Amino acid sequence: MNFLEQAYKGKNDWWRYLLTFFMVVLGWQIIGVIPLSVVAFQKTGTMEGFIEASEDAFMGLGINSSLYLTLMILTFIFGLLFLWFGVQFIHDRAGKTIVTSRAKIDYSRVLFSFTLWFLIACGAIAWGYFLEPDMYVWNFKPLPFFILMLISFILLPFQTSFEELLFRGYVMQGMGVLFKNALMPLILTSVIFGLLHGFNPEVQKLGQGIMVYYIGTGLMFGICTLMDEGTELALGMHAANNIVAALIVTSDWMVFQTDALLIDTSEPSLSTETFIPVFVVYPIVLLIFSKKYGWKNWQEKLSGPVVKPFEEIQES
Repeated sequence: MNFLEQAYKGKNDWWRYLLTFFMVVLGWQIIGVIPLSVVAFQKTGTMEGFIEASEDAFMGLGINSSLYLTLMILTFIFGLLFLWFGVQFIHDRAGKTIVTSRAKIDYSRVLFSFTLWFLIACGAIAWGYFLEPDMYVWNFKPLPFFILMLISFILLPFQTSFEELLFRGYVMQGMGVLFKNALMPLILTSVIFGLLHGFNPEVQKLGQGIMVYYIGTGLMFGICTLMDEGTELALGMHAANNIVAALIVTSDWMVFQTDALLIDTSEPSLSTETFIPVFVVYPIVLLIFSKKYGWKNWQEKLSGPVVKPFEEIQES
């Protein structure tokens, strides 16, 4: 049974997906926002100020950047918990099925992809610093950086895991049941993933062309998931990407406003360098994974049929 067919281990009535989505939104955007809302109200002191602050959450509400990052991650943790609950009790299947089709989660895959992408991302930053050192300001503050490092390595993976298990796990499997093939779920989840990142401040600064990067990244994670029959590689890469973004370099136009090691003071612009990860780096990474894990039957795994396994038909 391949990864998308894991959905057949549970119940797939349309109302179960609707109810689970409702619960995820409830946990992520309502219950999870309560701690941030409380802090916002305490900082502003009035209901009018609280409403204004809530409408402009990315300004940080005037609170410590690490506290703000923690409160934002909490919203994703609640979303992840409610997603897990929905799969377990509404769809009546093991939560592991949205993570992998293997007998157990392969953490060595998570570690390998994390390490690979962490080194690539840090290398890209080092190269940019080497070429234009005047565009960066050294921002190392021991205590704030240590706190940020703890938050990044302990809490940020919950945020990235929520996104991966929602899109590459739950939604892609549900679409596999709906469309009966792998290609449509791969394309649609990549596009939706990219469009949801359209609310990031980077899009406002760089323009809609940056969506090629976000959609391409979603496609990369989706291909890894389908070819490797699990989300472990995507989980590792996504975590490494966001940890580097939070910990190593920041700027006043990035989604992560943190006490990072470096502050990028350059004026952002959309250039060919923006698309190098999608059209050069991602294919190389896919090649590395394919050699290490012996990927075969690319066409079948990326566009083949999704069918209900015989044993599941007998049980239903």
